[in-house]
Amino acid sequence: MNELLSTFTPISLSEMSGIKLMNRIDTKFVTTLERLEQLLVMAKNDYYVQEINGQRNLEYDTTYFDTDDYDMYAAHQHGHTNRQKIRFRTYCISGLQFMEIKTKNNHGRTKKKRIEVADMDLHDSAKRLFIDQHLHYGIDTLQPALNNHFSRITLVNKAKTERLTIDSALRFRNLQSNGQREMGNLVIIELKRDGLVFSPVLSMLKQLRILPYGFSKYCMGSAMTNDGLMVNRFKEKLRYVEKITQ
Repeated sequence: MNELLSTFTPISLSEMSGIKLMNRIDTKFVTTLERLEQLLVMAKNDYYVQEINGQRNLEYDTTYFDTDDYDMYAAHQHGHTNRQKIRFRTYCISGLQFMEIKTKNNHGRTKKKRIEVADMDLHDSAKRLFIDQHLHYGIDTLQPALNNHFSRITLVNKAKTERLTIDSALRFRNLQSNGQREMGNLVIIELKRDGLVFSPVLSMLKQLRILPYGFSKYCMGSAMTNDGLMVNRFKEKLRYVEKITQ
C-alpha cells in the first residue's frame, strides 16, 4: 500500500484548508483491499494524497456516544432520513481530538459541526454549550457506545472540489457489551463533495464494479458487537460484509 501511495503527488493540510466540505453530499462504497490497490493505480494521475509528517495512511480513533436506549442507532436502523451522530475523533499522529456532531437531512446532505477538545468528559461548559446548540438529544441521556480504530487515506482531486477518504484495517470495540470485531480486508470508500460536481473517481469505481453502498461504521460496528440491538434493516449488509471479509 505504501508503495502505491508513493506514486501520488502529496498535498499538505494547509493546502487542503479550502476543501472542508462541512455541508456536503456523501457517497459510500464498500470493497476489498485487492480492489483498492487496483483503484489507486488508476487514480494516481487525477488525485493528490494527503501527507502529514511523511505519512499517507494515517491512524484514526473514534468513540461514538448514543442515548441510553440507542435512539441514534435506532433512527438509522428504522430508515429515518433526518438523523444525527455524536462522536469524539482522535488523529493519532498529532493527538488532536475533536467532538463532532453530524446531522443528515432528508435531502441527503450532511452537516458537520466540531470543536477541539482535550477529553471526552461531556459535562464541561464548552461541550455542554456545543451539544445544547447542535444536538437534538439531552446531554444527560448520552453514554459511550462504540470505539472504532482504522487507517485512512485521503485523496483530493486535482480541481480540489472533492475529497475521497479510504478506510481500512477497521476494528470495533463495543463499550457497553464489550464485544469486539476486526474487519480484515474490508475497505470503506467515501466520496465527499459539495453537490454533484464532476468526480474523476466515479468512472474508475464503475469500471471496477464498485457500486454505491451505504455503510455506517457506527451502526454496522454496533450491530456486529452488541447482540441486544435490532438489526432487521442491516441484515443484508451484514451478510455482504461477512462474504467479502472471509
